[in-house]
Amino acid sequence: MPPDYDGRRFRGTEYAPDEDAPVATYRQRGDLLWAEFEGGAVRRGSLAGICSADGTLEFTYSMVLAGGTILAGHCRSTPETLPDGRIRLHERWERYGPHAATGTSQLEELR
Repeated sequence: MPPDYDGRRFRGTEYAPDEDAPVATYRQRGDLLWAEFEGGAVRRGSLAGICSADGTLEFTYSMVLAGGTILAGHCRSTPETLPDGRIRLHERWERYGPHAATGTSQLEELR
């Protein structure tokens, strides 16, 4: 059974525990998924997409950074259930436009 992401909060694993970092709050209704995030260098961000039957997420995102830069892209996140029951998301993302890039990252559910 796939995880239900509704109300779960996630933060990038590359940040120190006491560092100001973007935190995303996920919402889910059926297979529809969306989230809002902010913190650190991110003034405001959002995502919208789909959760597949195995819990994999596919979504587009957009964000405005502190300096006014606007970023948008696509991401595929694969869940891993940690021993304590929290979720770690393994992300493969692609950014579009003048700041085009590709990469990987990990988000971990906050307690």
